Amino acid sequence: MTTDLHRHDPVPGSGDGGADGLAALDGLVAHTTVDGIPALYAPASGKEITAGLFFRVGRADETLATAGITHLVEHLALHRLGLSDLHYNGATANAYTLFLVNGREEEVVEYLNGVCAGLRDLPMQRLETEKEILRTEAAGRGGGSRQQMPLWRYGARGYGLSSYSELGTWGLTPDQVRSWAETRFTRDNAVLWITSDHIPDGLDLTLPAGSRFPAPAATSALPSTPAYISGDDGHVVLTSVLRRSTAASVFADVLGRALFRDLRQEGGYSYSAEADYSPRDADFATLTAYADALPQKQDAVVGGFVDTLARLRAGRIEQAELDSARGKLLKMYDTPDLGAATLPSYALSLLLGHPILSPEQHKAELNAVTTQDLREAARETWENALLQTPGRGADWAGLTLAPQRSTDAVTGTRHQSLEDDDLTLVIGAEGVSLLTPRGPITVRYDACAAMTTRPDGSRVLTGHDGFSVNVEPTLFRGVTPDRIAALDAAVPPQATVPMPAREPDRIPQPRERAAAPASGGSSWGWTAALWLVGLLAAVWGLLCAVITADEASAAAPEWDAVVGVWIMELPLVFATWKVFAARRTRRRS
Repeated sequence: MTTDLHRHDPVPGSGDGGADGLAALDGLVAHTTVDGIPALYAPASGKEITAGLFFRVGRADETLATAGITHLVEHLALHRLGLSDLHYNGATANAYTLFLVNGREEEVVEYLNGVCAGLRDLPMQRLETEKEILRTEAAGRGGGSRQQMPLWRYGARGYGLSSYSELGTWGLTPDQVRSWAETRFTRDNAVLWITSDHIPDGLDLTLPAGSRFPAPAATSALPSTPAYISGDDGHVVLTSVLRRSTAASVFADVLGRALFRDLRQEGGYSYSAEADYSPRDADFATLTAYADALPQKQDAVVGGFVDTLARLRAGRIEQAELDSARGKLLKMYDTPDLGAATLPSYALSLLLGHPILSPEQHKAELNAVTTQDLREAARETWENALLQTPGRGADWAGLTLAPQRSTDAVTGTRHQSLEDDDLTLVIGAEGVSLLTPRGPITVRYDACAAMTTRPDGSRVLTGHDGFSVNVEPTLFRGVTPDRIAALDAAVPPQATVPMPAREPDRIPQPRERAAAPASGGSSWGWTAALWLVGLLAAVWGLLCAVITADEASAAAPEWDAVVGVWIMELPLVFATWKVFAARRTRRRS
Protein backbone atom coordinates (compact mmCIF):
# COMPACT_ATOMS: atom_id res chain seq x y z
CA MET A 1 0.00 0.00 0.00
CA THR A 2 1.03 3.61 -0.35
CA THR A 3 0.39 6.07 2.44
CA ASP A 4 1.60 9.26 4.05
CA LEU A 5 1.31 9.59 7.80
CA HIS A 6 2.10 13.28 7.95
CA ARG A 7 -0.79 15.51 7.00
CA HIS A 8 0.92 18.49 8.67
CA ASP A 9 4.55 19.18 9.45
CA PRO A 10 4.98 19.23 13.24
CA VAL A 11 8.71 19.95 13.20
CA PRO A 12 9.39 22.50 10.46
CA GLY A 13 11.70 25.47 10.60
CA SER A 14 15.37 26.03 11.23
CA GLY A 15 17.63 24.26 13.65
CA ASP A 16 20.21 21.53 13.87
CA GLY A 17 19.41 18.60 11.63
CA GLY A 18 20.30 14.94 11.94
CA ALA A 19 21.09 13.11 15.17
CA ASP A 20 22.58 16.24 16.75
CA GLY A 21 19.16 17.89 16.54
CA LEU A 22 17.71 15.27 18.87
CA ALA A 23 19.11 17.23 21.78
CA ALA A 24 16.15 19.59 21.29
CA LEU A 25 13.85 16.74 22.32
CA ASP A 26 15.47 16.02 25.69
CA GLY A 27 12.78 15.57 28.33
CA LEU A 28 10.17 14.70 25.69
CA VAL A 29 11.69 11.93 23.59
CA ALA A 30 14.60 9.67 24.51
CA HIS A 31 17.02 8.35 21.91
CA THR A 32 19.61 5.60 21.61
CA THR A 33 20.72 3.01 19.05
CA VAL A 34 19.64 -0.61 18.67
CA ASP A 35 21.98 -2.82 16.65
CA GLY A 36 23.31 0.33 15.01
CA ILE A 37 19.84 1.74 14.19
CA PRO A 38 18.90 5.15 15.69
CA ALA A 39 15.93 4.65 17.99
CA LEU A 40 13.48 7.17 19.50
CA TYR A 41 11.13 6.25 22.32
CA ALA A 42 8.58 7.93 24.58
CA PRO A 43 5.90 6.43 26.83
CA ALA A 44 2.20 6.22 26.02
CA SER A 45 -0.70 5.26 28.25
CA GLY A 46 -2.23 1.82 27.87
CA LYS A 47 -0.95 -1.73 28.02
CA GLU A 48 -0.03 -2.01 24.36
CA ILE A 49 2.77 -0.24 22.56
CA THR A 50 3.27 0.83 18.97
CA ALA A 51 6.52 0.65 17.05
CA GLY A 52 7.62 1.67 13.58
CA LEU A 53 10.75 0.83 11.65
CA PHE A 54 11.43 3.39 8.89
CA PHE A 55 13.76 2.84 5.93
CA ARG A 56 14.79 5.71 3.65
CA VAL A 57 13.76 4.03 0.43
CA GLY A 58 10.52 4.29 -1.52
CA ARG A 59 8.93 4.48 -4.93
CA ALA A 60 10.80 7.65 -5.90
CA ASP A 61 14.10 5.75 -5.62
CA GLU A 62 13.10 3.26 -8.30
CA THR A 63 13.04 3.48 -12.07
CA LEU A 64 9.95 2.91 -14.18
CA ALA A 65 11.41 -0.42 -15.29
CA THR A 66 11.96 -1.55 -11.67
CA ALA A 67 8.87 0.10 -10.20
CA GLY A 68 7.50 -2.03 -7.37
CA ILE A 69 10.83 -3.44 -6.20
CA THR A 70 10.58 -1.73 -2.78
CA HIS A 71 7.00 -2.92 -2.36
CA LEU A 72 8.12 -6.46 -3.23
CA VAL A 73 10.82 -6.39 -0.55
CA GLU A 74 8.23 -5.20 1.97
CA HIS A 75 5.87 -8.07 1.12
CA LEU A 76 8.60 -10.70 1.15
CA ALA A 77 9.94 -9.50 4.50
CA LEU A 78 6.49 -9.88 6.08
CA HIS A 79 5.67 -13.29 4.58
CA ARG A 80 7.09 -15.47 7.37
CA LEU A 81 5.02 -13.65 9.99
CA GLY A 82 1.97 -15.38 8.54
CA LEU A 83 -1.52 -15.01 9.93
CA SER A 84 -1.74 -13.42 13.36
CA ASP A 85 -4.08 -11.49 15.61
CA LEU A 86 -1.29 -8.94 15.92
CA HIS A 87 -2.03 -5.55 14.35
CA TYR A 88 0.81 -4.99 11.91
CA ASN A 89 1.34 -3.68 8.43
CA GLY A 90 3.85 -2.41 5.94
CA ALA A 91 3.66 0.75 3.85
CA THR A 92 5.68 1.89 0.84
CA ALA A 93 5.51 5.64 0.20
CA ASN A 94 7.46 7.90 -2.16
CA ALA A 95 10.46 8.50 0.10
CA TYR A 96 10.24 5.82 2.78
CA THR A 97 9.11 2.33 3.72
CA LEU A 98 7.52 1.71 7.12
CA PHE A 99 6.95 -1.51 9.05
CA LEU A 100 4.33 -0.78 11.74
CA VAL A 101 3.08 -2.86 14.67
CA ASN A 102 0.82 -2.49 17.70
CA GLY A 103 0.56 -5.01 20.55
CA ARG A 104 2.05 -6.25 23.76
CA GLU A 105 5.77 -5.75 24.25
CA GLU A 106 6.69 -9.36 23.48
CA GLU A 107 4.54 -9.27 20.32
CA VAL A 108 6.23 -6.11 19.11
CA VAL A 109 9.64 -7.69 19.70
CA GLU A 110 8.61 -10.79 17.77
CA TYR A 111 7.34 -8.68 14.86
CA LEU A 112 10.40 -6.43 14.57
CA ASN A 113 12.76 -9.38 14.87
CA GLY A 114 10.79 -11.21 12.19
CA VAL A 115 10.91 -8.23 9.81
CA CYS A 116 14.69 -7.95 10.12
CA ALA A 117 15.14 -11.70 9.78
CA GLY A 118 13.02 -11.59 6.63
CA LEU A 119 15.07 -8.72 5.23
CA ARG A 120 18.30 -10.64 5.87
CA ASP A 121 16.98 -13.71 4.05
CA LEU A 122 14.12 -12.93 1.70
CA PRO A 123 11.98 -15.98 0.79
CA MET A 124 12.70 -15.86 -2.93
CA GLN A 125 10.57 -18.94 -3.58
CA ARG A 126 7.65 -16.57 -3.00
CA LEU A 127 8.82 -13.98 -5.54
CA GLU A 128 6.45 -14.82 -8.42
CA THR A 129 3.51 -15.26 -6.04
CA GLU A 130 4.12 -11.88 -4.43
CA LYS A 131 4.42 -10.27 -7.85
CA GLU A 132 0.98 -11.59 -8.69
CA ILE A 133 -0.39 -10.34 -5.37
CA LEU A 134 0.96 -6.84 -6.05
CA ARG A 135 -0.62 -6.80 -9.50
CA THR A 136 -3.94 -7.87 -8.02
CA GLU A 137 -3.65 -5.21 -5.31
CA ALA A 138 -2.96 -2.53 -7.92
CA ALA A 139 -5.91 -3.63 -10.08
CA GLY A 140 -8.32 -3.03 -7.20
CA ARG A 141 -6.78 0.20 -5.98
CA GLY A 142 -8.14 2.67 -8.52
CA GLY A 143 -6.51 5.89 -9.62
CA GLY A 144 -8.48 8.71 -8.08
CA SER A 145 -8.76 12.31 -9.22
CA ARG A 146 -5.17 13.14 -8.22
CA GLN A 147 -3.46 10.10 -9.73
CA GLN A 148 -2.04 11.84 -12.81
CA MET A 149 -0.67 14.95 -11.11
CA PRO A 150 2.79 13.55 -10.22
CA LEU A 151 3.29 12.26 -13.80
CA TRP A 152 2.66 15.68 -15.32
CA ARG A 153 4.89 17.46 -12.81
CA TYR A 154 7.83 15.06 -12.55
CA GLY A 155 7.61 12.81 -15.61
CA ALA A 156 8.21 9.05 -15.56
CA ARG A 157 10.85 9.00 -12.85
CA GLY A 158 11.41 9.95 -9.23
CA TYR A 159 8.29 11.30 -7.56
CA GLY A 160 6.35 10.90 -10.81
CA LEU A 161 6.43 7.09 -10.53
CA SER A 162 3.50 7.10 -8.11
CA SER A 163 1.27 7.73 -11.16
CA TYR A 164 2.39 4.51 -12.85
CA SER A 165 1.74 0.82 -12.39
CA GLU A 166 4.48 -1.27 -10.81
CA LEU A 167 6.09 -2.51 -14.03
CA GLY A 168 8.85 -4.29 -12.17
CA THR A 169 6.38 -6.92 -10.99
CA TRP A 170 6.71 -8.44 -14.47
CA GLY A 171 10.45 -8.64 -14.98
CA LEU A 172 12.39 -8.27 -11.72
CA THR A 173 14.81 -11.10 -11.02
CA PRO A 174 15.70 -12.62 -7.63
CA ASP A 175 19.16 -11.09 -7.85
CA GLN A 176 17.73 -7.60 -8.41
CA VAL A 177 15.35 -7.87 -5.47
CA ARG A 178 18.00 -9.35 -3.18
CA SER A 179 20.50 -6.64 -4.07
CA TRP A 180 17.91 -3.93 -3.44
CA ALA A 181 17.25 -5.29 0.04
CA GLU A 182 20.96 -5.62 0.85
CA THR A 183 21.79 -2.04 -0.15
CA ARG A 184 18.66 -0.09 0.86
CA PHE A 185 17.28 -1.97 3.86
CA THR A 186 20.35 -1.51 6.05
CA ARG A 187 20.94 -0.38 9.60
CA ASP A 188 22.44 2.89 8.40
CA ASN A 189 19.35 3.67 6.30
CA ALA A 190 16.81 3.11 9.08
CA VAL A 191 15.21 4.76 12.13
CA LEU A 192 13.20 2.98 14.85
CA TRP A 193 10.54 4.50 17.11
CA ILE A 194 8.65 2.89 20.00
CA THR A 195 5.89 4.22 22.29
CA SER A 196 7.48 2.94 25.47
CA ASP A 197 9.56 4.31 28.32
CA HIS A 198 12.30 1.81 27.51
CA ILE A 199 13.69 -0.28 24.67
CA PRO A 200 12.18 -3.77 25.02
CA ASP A 201 14.50 -6.66 25.82
CA GLY A 202 15.14 -9.30 23.20
CA LEU A 203 15.24 -7.08 20.13
CA ASP A 204 17.43 -8.44 17.35
CA LEU A 205 17.47 -5.88 14.55
CA THR A 206 20.66 -7.11 12.95
CA LEU A 207 20.93 -5.78 9.40
CA PRO A 208 23.86 -5.30 7.03
CA ALA A 209 25.85 -2.08 7.18
CA GLY A 210 25.21 0.46 4.47
CA SER A 211 24.81 4.19 4.06
CA ARG A 212 22.04 6.73 4.49
CA PHE A 213 20.51 7.58 1.12
CA PRO A 214 19.24 11.14 0.75
CA ALA A 215 15.81 11.56 -0.78
CA PRO A 216 15.91 11.64 -4.60
CA ALA A 217 16.37 14.98 -6.29
CA ALA A 218 13.16 16.16 -7.94
CA THR A 219 12.84 16.05 -11.72
CA SER A 220 10.57 18.25 -13.82
CA ALA A 221 8.39 17.68 -16.87
CA LEU A 222 7.00 21.23 -16.84
CA PRO A 223 8.90 23.86 -18.85
CA SER A 224 7.12 26.59 -16.91
CA THR A 225 4.63 27.12 -14.11
CA PRO A 226 1.92 27.92 -13.27
CA ALA A 227 0.55 25.33 -15.67
CA TYR A 228 -2.64 23.40 -16.21
CA ILE A 229 -3.86 20.10 -17.61
CA SER A 230 -7.31 18.75 -18.45
CA GLY A 231 -8.80 16.18 -16.11
CA ASP A 232 -11.96 14.26 -15.35
CA ASP A 233 -15.30 15.95 -14.93
CA GLY A 234 -16.26 16.82 -11.40
CA HIS A 235 -12.78 17.42 -9.98
CA VAL A 236 -10.54 20.47 -9.68
CA VAL A 237 -7.09 19.73 -8.26
CA LEU A 238 -4.10 21.97 -7.64
CA THR A 239 -0.68 20.82 -6.53
CA SER A 240 2.33 22.96 -5.75
CA VAL A 241 5.80 22.47 -4.30
CA LEU A 242 6.84 24.77 -1.44
CA ARG A 243 9.86 25.07 0.77
CA ARG A 244 9.11 23.36 4.07
CA SER A 245 8.34 25.96 6.70
CA THR A 246 5.97 26.72 9.51
CA ALA A 247 4.36 29.47 7.43
CA ALA A 248 3.74 27.05 4.55
CA SER A 249 1.98 24.56 6.83
CA VAL A 250 -0.19 27.34 8.25
CA PHE A 251 -0.99 28.62 4.76
CA ALA A 252 -2.25 25.18 3.70
CA ASP A 253 -4.80 25.32 6.49
CA VAL A 254 -5.79 28.90 5.60
CA LEU A 255 -6.23 27.91 1.94
CA GLY A 256 -8.38 24.91 2.84
CA ARG A 257 -10.66 27.03 5.01
CA ALA A 258 -10.90 29.75 2.35
CA LEU A 259 -11.84 27.28 -0.38
CA PHE A 260 -14.49 25.70 1.84
CA ARG A 261 -16.03 29.07 2.64
CA ASP A 262 -15.88 30.45 -0.92
CA LEU A 263 -16.89 27.34 -2.87
CA ARG A 264 -19.28 25.62 -0.50
CA GLN A 265 -20.69 28.01 2.06
CA GLU A 266 -20.96 31.12 -0.09
CA GLY A 267 -20.95 29.87 -3.69
CA GLY A 268 -22.73 26.57 -3.16
CA TYR A 269 -20.63 25.11 -6.00
CA SER A 270 -18.82 22.31 -4.13
CA TYR A 271 -19.45 19.78 -1.41
CA SER A 272 -15.78 19.07 -0.69
CA ALA A 273 -13.18 21.83 -0.71
CA GLU A 274 -9.92 21.30 1.14
CA ALA A 275 -6.14 21.69 1.16
CA ASP A 276 -3.35 19.50 2.49
CA TYR A 277 0.35 19.95 3.27
CA SER A 278 2.63 16.89 3.12
CA PRO A 279 6.44 16.74 3.44
CA ARG A 280 8.11 15.46 0.27
CA ASP A 281 11.76 15.38 1.35
CA ALA A 282 14.09 17.24 3.72
CA ASP A 283 13.55 20.66 2.15
CA PHE A 284 10.27 20.68 0.23
CA ALA A 285 6.62 19.82 0.76
CA THR A 286 3.66 19.24 -1.54
CA LEU A 287 0.56 21.36 -1.13
CA THR A 288 -2.59 19.81 -2.62
CA ALA A 289 -5.92 21.62 -2.92
CA TYR A 290 -9.12 19.97 -4.12
CA ALA A 291 -12.75 20.82 -4.86
CA ASP A 292 -15.53 18.77 -6.44
CA ALA A 293 -18.23 20.08 -8.76
CA LEU A 294 -21.33 19.06 -10.64
CA PRO A 295 -20.91 19.21 -14.45
CA GLN A 296 -22.99 22.38 -14.75
CA LYS A 297 -20.96 24.11 -12.00
CA GLN A 298 -17.45 23.17 -13.12
CA ASP A 299 -16.56 26.51 -14.69
CA ALA A 300 -17.78 28.31 -11.59
CA VAL A 301 -15.64 26.09 -9.35
CA VAL A 302 -12.52 26.67 -11.45
CA GLY A 303 -13.18 30.41 -11.40
CA GLY A 304 -13.78 30.41 -7.66
CA PHE A 305 -10.66 28.33 -7.10
CA VAL A 306 -8.52 30.82 -9.01
CA ASP A 307 -10.20 33.82 -7.36
CA THR A 308 -9.56 32.45 -3.87
CA LEU A 309 -5.87 32.00 -4.58
CA ALA A 310 -5.71 35.45 -6.19
CA ARG A 311 -7.18 37.01 -3.04
CA LEU A 312 -4.60 35.29 -0.83
CA ARG A 313 -1.76 36.24 -3.18
CA ALA A 314 -2.86 39.85 -3.06
CA GLY A 315 -2.53 39.76 0.72
CA ARG A 316 -6.23 40.05 1.45
CA ILE A 317 -5.94 37.68 4.40
CA GLU A 318 -7.81 38.49 7.57
CA GLN A 319 -6.04 38.16 10.90
CA ALA A 320 -8.89 35.92 12.02
CA GLU A 321 -8.03 33.44 9.26
CA LEU A 322 -4.45 33.25 10.46
CA ASP A 323 -5.43 32.98 14.12
CA SER A 324 -7.87 30.16 13.40
CA ALA A 325 -5.30 28.09 11.47
CA ARG A 326 -2.58 28.77 14.01
CA GLY A 327 -4.83 27.77 16.88
CA LYS A 328 -5.60 24.44 15.20
CA LEU A 329 -1.90 23.61 14.89
CA LEU A 330 -1.10 24.72 18.43
CA LYS A 331 -3.76 22.30 19.73
CA MET A 332 -1.52 19.45 18.68
CA TYR A 333 0.57 20.19 21.75
CA ASP A 334 -2.41 19.62 24.03
CA THR A 335 -2.38 15.95 23.03
CA PRO A 336 -1.97 13.48 25.90
CA ASP A 337 1.32 11.57 25.71
CA LEU A 338 2.76 14.26 23.47
CA GLY A 339 6.14 12.60 23.11
CA ALA A 340 4.63 9.33 21.90
CA ALA A 341 2.21 11.13 19.56
CA THR A 342 5.04 13.01 17.82
CA LEU A 343 7.42 10.06 17.51
CA PRO A 344 6.53 9.15 13.88
CA SER A 345 7.08 12.73 12.68
CA TYR A 346 10.34 13.16 14.56
CA ALA A 347 11.59 9.79 13.31
CA LEU A 348 10.74 10.68 9.71
CA SER A 349 12.49 14.06 10.01
CA LEU A 350 15.55 12.29 11.35
CA LEU A 351 15.37 9.80 8.49
CA LEU A 352 15.09 12.51 5.82
CA GLY A 353 17.60 14.87 7.42
CA HIS A 354 15.06 17.61 8.12
CA PRO A 355 15.82 20.00 11.01
CA ILE A 356 14.22 18.99 14.31
CA LEU A 357 12.57 21.51 16.61
CA SER A 358 11.32 21.06 20.13
CA PRO A 359 7.66 21.82 20.83
CA GLU A 360 8.67 25.15 22.37
CA GLN A 361 10.66 26.10 19.28
CA HIS A 362 7.84 25.13 16.97
CA LYS A 363 5.27 27.03 19.04
CA ALA A 364 7.47 30.10 18.84
CA GLU A 365 7.59 29.81 15.05
CA LEU A 366 3.83 29.36 14.86
CA ASN A 367 3.25 32.47 16.95
CA ALA A 368 5.67 34.43 14.77
CA VAL A 369 3.81 33.75 11.50
CA THR A 370 2.25 36.92 10.03
CA THR A 371 -0.27 37.57 7.27
CA GLN A 372 2.67 38.78 5.15
CA ASP A 373 4.29 35.35 5.57
CA LEU A 374 1.07 33.76 4.34
CA ARG A 375 0.99 36.13 1.37
CA GLU A 376 4.50 34.99 0.39
CA ALA A 377 3.44 31.33 0.76
CA ALA A 378 0.43 32.03 -1.47
CA ARG A 379 2.68 33.56 -4.12
CA GLU A 380 5.05 30.58 -3.98
CA THR A 381 2.07 28.25 -4.27
CA TRP A 382 0.85 29.98 -7.42
CA GLU A 383 4.30 30.27 -9.02
CA ASN A 384 4.81 26.49 -8.79
CA ALA A 385 1.18 25.48 -9.35
CA LEU A 386 -0.15 22.72 -11.57
CA LEU A 387 -3.93 22.95 -11.94
CA GLN A 388 -6.12 20.12 -13.21
CA THR A 389 -9.34 21.45 -14.64
CA PRO A 390 -12.39 19.68 -16.06
CA GLY A 391 -13.65 20.85 -19.41
CA ARG A 392 -12.18 24.03 -20.83
CA GLY A 393 -8.66 25.29 -20.20
CA ALA A 394 -7.25 27.92 -17.84
CA ASP A 395 -5.28 30.17 -20.17
CA TRP A 396 -7.54 33.02 -19.11
CA ALA A 397 -6.13 32.76 -15.58
CA GLY A 398 -2.52 33.13 -16.72
CA LEU A 399 -1.67 29.42 -16.68
CA THR A 400 0.14 27.65 -19.51
CA LEU A 401 -1.04 24.34 -20.92
CA ALA A 402 1.44 21.60 -19.96
CA PRO A 403 3.26 20.13 -23.00
CA GLN A 404 1.00 17.83 -25.00
CA ARG A 405 3.59 16.92 -27.66
CA SER A 406 7.37 16.67 -27.98
CA THR A 407 9.41 19.56 -29.31
CA ASP A 408 11.06 17.58 -32.11
CA ALA A 409 11.05 14.27 -34.00
CA VAL A 410 13.74 11.76 -34.91
CA THR A 411 14.65 10.78 -38.45
CA GLY A 412 14.60 7.19 -39.68
CA THR A 413 12.38 4.70 -41.48
CA ARG A 414 8.80 5.90 -41.86
CA HIS A 415 5.87 3.53 -41.33
CA GLN A 416 2.40 4.64 -42.33
CA SER A 417 -0.50 3.83 -40.05
CA LEU A 418 -2.88 1.27 -41.50
CA GLU A 419 -5.77 3.05 -39.77
CA ASP A 420 -5.10 6.74 -40.22
CA ASP A 421 -3.26 8.47 -43.05
CA ASP A 422 -2.41 11.32 -40.68
CA LEU A 423 -0.28 9.10 -38.41
CA THR A 424 3.25 8.00 -39.21
CA LEU A 425 5.65 6.02 -37.03
CA VAL A 426 9.36 6.81 -37.36
CA ILE A 427 11.95 4.34 -36.07
CA GLY A 428 15.38 5.95 -36.04
CA ALA A 429 18.89 5.48 -34.71
CA GLU A 430 18.27 7.88 -31.80
CA GLY A 431 14.68 7.05 -30.89
CA VAL A 432 11.12 6.67 -32.11
CA SER A 433 8.53 9.30 -33.02
CA LEU A 434 4.84 9.23 -33.76
CA LEU A 435 4.04 12.02 -36.21
CA THR A 436 0.55 13.45 -35.72
CA PRO A 437 -1.25 16.50 -37.17
CA ARG A 438 -0.78 18.30 -33.85
CA GLY A 439 2.93 17.55 -33.55
CA PRO A 440 5.32 14.70 -32.82
CA ILE A 441 5.54 12.44 -29.79
CA THR A 442 9.13 11.32 -29.35
CA VAL A 443 10.99 8.94 -27.04
CA ARG A 444 14.76 8.92 -27.34
CA TYR A 445 16.61 5.76 -26.41
CA ASP A 446 19.00 7.55 -24.05
CA ALA A 447 16.01 9.03 -22.19
CA CYS A 448 13.82 5.91 -22.20
CA ALA A 449 12.42 5.19 -18.75
CA ALA A 450 11.05 1.80 -19.82
CA MET A 451 10.20 -0.25 -22.88
CA THR A 452 7.75 -3.10 -22.49
CA THR A 453 8.13 -5.99 -24.93
CA ARG A 454 5.67 -8.65 -26.10
CA PRO A 455 6.49 -11.88 -27.97
CA ASP A 456 4.25 -10.73 -30.85
CA GLY A 457 6.59 -7.77 -31.48
CA SER A 458 4.66 -5.05 -29.66
CA ARG A 459 6.83 -2.42 -27.97
CA VAL A 460 5.75 0.50 -25.78
CA LEU A 461 8.43 3.08 -25.06
CA THR A 462 8.01 5.67 -22.28
CA GLY A 463 10.40 8.59 -21.99
CA HIS A 464 11.62 10.33 -18.87
CA ASP A 465 9.27 13.20 -19.72
CA GLY A 466 6.25 10.88 -19.56
CA PHE A 467 5.51 10.72 -23.29
CA SER A 468 4.91 7.22 -24.71
CA VAL A 469 5.04 5.73 -28.19
CA ASN A 470 3.27 2.45 -28.91
CA VAL A 471 4.94 0.38 -31.65
CA GLU A 472 2.40 -2.21 -32.84
CA PRO A 473 3.65 -4.10 -35.93
CA THR A 474 0.07 -4.98 -36.85
CA LEU A 475 -0.96 -1.32 -37.05
CA PHE A 476 1.90 0.19 -39.07
CA ARG A 477 3.07 -0.72 -42.54
CA GLY A 478 6.55 -2.20 -42.83
CA VAL A 479 7.36 -2.74 -39.13
CA THR A 480 9.19 -5.99 -39.75
CA PRO A 481 10.99 -8.19 -37.21
CA ASP A 482 14.25 -6.60 -38.39
CA ARG A 483 12.99 -3.14 -37.43
CA ILE A 484 11.88 -4.42 -34.02
CA ALA A 485 15.27 -6.09 -33.51
CA ALA A 486 17.05 -2.81 -34.29
CA LEU A 487 14.83 -1.02 -31.78
CA ASP A 488 15.53 -3.64 -29.11
CA ALA A 489 19.27 -3.32 -29.63
CA ALA A 490 19.12 0.45 -29.18
CA VAL A 491 17.18 0.59 -25.90
CA PRO A 492 19.35 0.12 -22.77
CA PRO A 493 18.81 -3.39 -21.33
CA GLN A 494 18.04 -2.01 -17.87
CA ALA A 495 15.04 -0.18 -19.33
CA THR A 496 13.52 -3.28 -20.95
CA VAL A 497 10.54 -4.95 -19.28
CA PRO A 498 9.40 -8.28 -20.78
CA MET A 499 5.64 -8.77 -20.72
CA PRO A 500 3.71 -12.03 -21.18
CA ALA A 501 2.25 -13.13 -24.51
CA ARG A 502 -1.19 -11.85 -25.41
CA GLU A 503 -4.09 -13.98 -26.51
CA PRO A 504 -4.53 -13.77 -30.31
CA ASP A 505 -7.77 -11.83 -29.97
CA ARG A 506 -5.97 -9.25 -27.78
CA ILE A 507 -3.46 -8.34 -30.48
CA PRO A 508 -4.79 -5.17 -32.15
CA GLN A 509 -5.79 -5.31 -35.79
CA PRO A 510 -6.43 -2.37 -38.13
CA ARG A 511 -9.98 -1.10 -38.00
CA GLU A 512 -11.91 -0.80 -41.25
CA ARG A 513 -11.21 2.66 -42.50
CA ALA A 514 -14.18 4.72 -43.57
CA ALA A 515 -13.59 7.17 -46.38
CA ALA A 516 -12.90 10.66 -45.10
CA PRO A 517 -16.12 12.69 -45.35
CA ALA A 518 -14.46 15.62 -47.10
CA SER A 519 -12.63 13.70 -49.82
CA GLY A 520 -15.32 11.04 -50.30
CA GLY A 521 -18.15 13.54 -50.44
CA SER A 522 -16.18 15.70 -52.84
CA SER A 523 -15.46 12.79 -55.23
CA TRP A 524 -19.05 11.68 -55.44
CA GLY A 525 -20.16 15.29 -55.72
CA TRP A 526 -17.96 15.83 -58.75
CA THR A 527 -19.21 12.58 -60.28
CA ALA A 528 -22.85 13.64 -59.87
CA ALA A 529 -22.07 17.04 -61.36
CA LEU A 530 -20.32 15.46 -64.38
CA TRP A 531 -23.27 13.13 -65.02
CA LEU A 532 -25.71 16.02 -64.77
CA VAL A 533 -23.72 17.99 -67.31
CA GLY A 534 -23.56 14.91 -69.54
CA LEU A 535 -27.28 14.31 -69.26
CA LEU A 536 -28.06 17.89 -70.20
CA ALA A 537 -25.65 17.62 -73.13
CA ALA A 538 -27.37 14.43 -74.30
CA VAL A 539 -30.84 15.99 -74.12
CA TRP A 540 -29.62 19.09 -75.93
CA GLY A 541 -28.00 16.93 -78.59
CA LEU A 542 -31.18 14.99 -79.20
CA LEU A 543 -33.22 18.17 -79.50
CA CYS A 544 -30.72 19.56 -81.97
CA ALA A 545 -30.87 16.30 -83.92
CA VAL A 546 -34.68 16.41 -84.10
CA ILE A 547 -34.68 20.02 -85.23
CA THR A 548 -32.01 19.28 -87.81
CA ALA A 549 -33.98 16.30 -89.10
CA ASP A 550 -37.17 18.32 -89.45
CA GLU A 551 -35.44 21.08 -91.30
CA ALA A 552 -33.38 18.93 -93.59
CA SER A 553 -35.85 16.05 -93.80
CA ALA A 554 -32.88 13.74 -93.62
CA ALA A 555 -32.09 11.01 -91.04
CA ALA A 556 -28.35 10.88 -91.32
CA PRO A 557 -27.57 14.16 -89.49
CA GLU A 558 -29.84 13.10 -86.58
CA TRP A 559 -27.92 9.89 -85.97
CA ASP A 560 -24.59 11.66 -86.39
CA ALA A 561 -25.58 14.06 -83.62
CA VAL A 562 -26.71 11.25 -81.28
CA VAL A 563 -23.52 9.32 -81.81
CA GLY A 564 -21.47 12.46 -81.22
CA VAL A 565 -23.24 13.22 -77.95
CA TRP A 566 -22.71 9.74 -76.50
CA ILE A 567 -19.08 9.82 -77.55
CA MET A 568 -18.88 12.96 -75.39
CA GLU A 569 -20.26 10.91 -72.47
CA LEU A 570 -17.37 8.40 -72.51
CA PRO A 571 -15.03 10.61 -70.43
CA LEU A 572 -17.80 10.91 -67.84
CA VAL A 573 -18.13 7.13 -67.59
CA PHE A 574 -14.36 6.82 -67.25
CA ALA A 575 -14.25 9.46 -64.46
CA THR A 576 -17.00 7.69 -62.57
CA TRP A 577 -15.17 4.36 -62.80
CA LYS A 578 -11.98 5.98 -61.43
CA VAL A 579 -13.83 7.42 -58.43
CA PHE A 580 -15.47 4.06 -57.67
CA ALA A 581 -12.15 2.22 -57.98
CA ALA A 582 -10.44 4.68 -55.64
CA ARG A 583 -13.21 4.21 -53.08
CA ARG A 584 -12.76 0.43 -53.17
CA THR A 585 -9.01 0.85 -52.76
CA ARG A 586 -9.48 2.95 -49.60
CA ARG A 587 -11.73 0.27 -48.15
CA ARG A 588 -9.08 -2.41 -48.66
CA SER A 589 -6.28 -0.38 -47.10
